[in-house]
Amino acid sequence: MISLFTTRSIIHNRTYVFIASNELMLIVRPGPLFYKGLYHFFYQYNINGAVWGDIAWGHAVSKDLIHWFHLPLAMVHDQWYDANGVWTGSATLLDDGSIVMLYTGSTDNFVQVQNLAYPEDPSDPLLLKWTKFSGNPVLVPPPGIGAKDFRDPTTAWKTLAGKWRITIGSKVNRTGTSLVYDTTDFKTYEKLDNQLHQVPDTGMWECIDFYPVSKTEINGLDTSVNGPDVKHILKASMDDTRIDHYAIGTYYDSNGTWIPDDPTFDVGKSTSLRYDYGKFYASKTFYDQNKRRRILWGWIGESDSEAADVQKGWSSVQQSIPRTVVLDTKTGKNLVQWPVEEVKSLRLSSKKFDMKVKPETVVQVDVSSTAQLDIEAEFEINKEDLKKITGDESVEAEEDFSCETSGGSTVSGALGPFGFSVLTDESLSEQTTVYFYVTKGKDSKLKTFFCTDTLRSTMANDVVKSVYGSFVPVLKEEKLTMRILVDHSIIEGFGQGGRTCIT
Repeated sequence: MISLFTTRSIIHNRTYVFIASNELMLIVRPGPLFYKGLYHFFYQYNINGAVWGDIAWGHAVSKDLIHWFHLPLAMVHDQWYDANGVWTGSATLLDDGSIVMLYTGSTDNFVQVQNLAYPEDPSDPLLLKWTKFSGNPVLVPPPGIGAKDFRDPTTAWKTLAGKWRITIGSKVNRTGTSLVYDTTDFKTYEKLDNQLHQVPDTGMWECIDFYPVSKTEINGLDTSVNGPDVKHILKASMDDTRIDHYAIGTYYDSNGTWIPDDPTFDVGKSTSLRYDYGKFYASKTFYDQNKRRRILWGWIGESDSEAADVQKGWSSVQQSIPRTVVLDTKTGKNLVQWPVEEVKSLRLSSKKFDMKVKPETVVQVDVSSTAQLDIEAEFEINKEDLKKITGDESVEAEEDFSCETSGGSTVSGALGPFGFSVLTDESLSEQTTVYFYVTKGKDSKLKTFFCTDTLRSTMANDVVKSVYGSFVPVLKEEKLTMRILVDHSIIEGFGQGGRTCIT
């Protein structure tokens, strides 16, 4: 069963990336929040170019996470402690409803320090003006930490002792780590002797995110929630690889440490879990107390060169489609991400198809010519075919299959690929394919992969073309499902309800 929805332009409604000033660089990271009926989105913004540099904080607001209104810059680099950039930060809502914002500044000597800011007028729902604390910086790199290895404070959470606690990304030699600090007023801090967590040979951890998820409910949780029915997610963005890794584990409030449930999938390891297996980095979540959900955003980087960015005058999209993120209560071993419900408001028309498809056939689905689509599909493989494949010794096992090394969607196996090619031209010489591929192991058990093939996405040479994707858990008796959001040059795929995602 396939459901296809044509949509209004999501890109222009959500970010205005292509209609802002002539030269810009946009990167997600700074603290999103919901305040006085509005969603606030702060983002790193180069006011003078399409490449890294002159980073200030852009600011936009929305009532529905879809339609955004740009506001004046929230903060610019105008003090010695942020002279070389107002970098990543996080907003914390205090018990009395007020806001504090911690952010990393790069000083006039390129030292990374943490600074405090707060709204000039807390009664203003637009939060137009921000005041920097006169005593900034509130934190400097501690002994043993490099001047350029101390950045990206998280949203604060409450300890059992009533203090506020944050963690900050760093490294010691090649060991990625997250430093922990307690505070009562966000002006003075006590560094804990323990790290929240660290993993050898993972390099610099930046844009750390730390938050609780429920083991029993599908709602999001406030950042300070803890208890027996709660797990904690530790996410770090790996500066070396530009990949966001996360792991599920247990947080110990007494000493400020976190331990992964399964060390095999620890943060930053080649085997660890990822939010997204495509172009998705420097992500950030926040708790939406308006609808009791945790929302995730990521930065979608470019596939073409920096020279191409300079020529066209812009680069990057600072906001992927907002996603809800919860623990997969069916497996307990991964997160599930899904486009926020408001995305459905963009649907203009719909078509449904129910069809049987033979192996190695291409069927054109009539959706007319459009650059925006919301595709929902489920696949059911003939059970007799499954029995034949698992029981047929002539069907070779594919123990070492991976999306990245498979050769793409043109290489056929016993059960795959099957999915959709989108943004195609009439001759199919250009296309991007989102698909499932089911392999047979030596034990005759089946393993499912969710992949996106961009090898033929464009005829242009100045573009990185890859096959992205990973294994996706499929439980017994589950049908295979995917959702694909096509938004001009951006495609976001969600496999098996969002267990595996590819941008």
